[in-house]
Amino acid sequence: MADFLSEYGLFLAKSVTVVIAILFVVIGIAAVAMRSRREAQHGNIEVVHLNEEFQEMKASLEHAVLDKAEFKALQKAERKKEKAEAKQAKALAKKRTDEAEEDADERRKRIYVLDFDGDVKASEVENLREEISTVLMLAEPQDEVVLRLESPGGMVHEYGLAASQLERIRRKNIPLTICVDRVAASGGYMMACLANRILSAPFAIVGSIGVIAQLPNFHRLLRKNDIDFEVLTAGEYKRTLTVFGENTDKGRAKFIEELEETHELFKTFVSQHRPQVAIEQVATGEIWFGSQALDKQLVDELMTSDEYLMQCADDADIYIVHYEQKKTLQDRLAEFSAQAVDRVFWRAISKLGETRNWFR
Repeated sequence: MADFLSEYGLFLAKSVTVVIAILFVVIGIAAVAMRSRREAQHGNIEVVHLNEEFQEMKASLEHAVLDKAEFKALQKAERKKEKAEAKQAKALAKKRTDEAEEDADERRKRIYVLDFDGDVKASEVENLREEISTVLMLAEPQDEVVLRLESPGGMVHEYGLAASQLERIRRKNIPLTICVDRVAASGGYMMACLANRILSAPFAIVGSIGVIAQLPNFHRLLRKNDIDFEVLTAGEYKRTLTVFGENTDKGRAKFIEELEETHELFKTFVSQHRPQVAIEQVATGEIWFGSQALDKQLVDELMTSDEYLMQCADDADIYIVHYEQKKTLQDRLAEFSAQAVDRVFWRAISKLGETRNWFR
């Protein structure tokens, strides 16, 4: 009996120890998850001084190309130039103490570079909002904002919000330049037309001033298989077209009417911000390459963003501003799982290919 109680007590102690250990692990994971969630609510603004990157690139090339004597002489000249610029900046800063407003115009121009890579839902609009809010805290009318825009368009309300964020820059009287290197179509062009100046690569896709909506309808398939699907609404046009219900000519006509209204709003928006465009000629839903878009005054100049920024680097300080959203623990675990599945999938495909080659 004593042996039984001793063994039972030992078993009980081990069980309690295991349960407590599990609880500690669970509590620890929950605490990390909560902290990650709180941190994810506040991302970080990252700023890169592009002039310094250009200088480093140039220095690397000079070091590789020039002989020692030439490189040493060039370095000496660069140091002399940097000292002169630092001395001038120090004198200007001292002078500003009494004449801040007058001397503000004397300082070197700043260019803030933002990036927007748009999808159908304009998912990056939240990052764009944070970046613009940050820039507007410091930017002045003598500065400039450059947006490197890439988007094939998407949902009307999402891109309407993205365009509204860009309007904040215009209301502050800060020059806005939008560079289109690949595509700015539909909602992407709605954003672009807010710029004081639109630069486009020669073969970038621009335009698509139109509205589209498409959806499948499975009503006949359901009816063929004796499956009923009911759509109950309150309000004559609460639902015009459905995926599973039977669509009517009246509902279809109302849906087309709403598309036309949206198109008219789009055309009006473009006309307000680019009055030089013959809107009825370009609002056909067509797209054009950059060189064609220039002829139709949809863009102002043919130039890539890289060329433009390198041109500006001599006379302005250029800063890339990027808002980085922190990832939660769940996001990191999901990303890790996706990567693991991807690796397993491609490894299996590779093995399958090896097997097929062997059987040949």
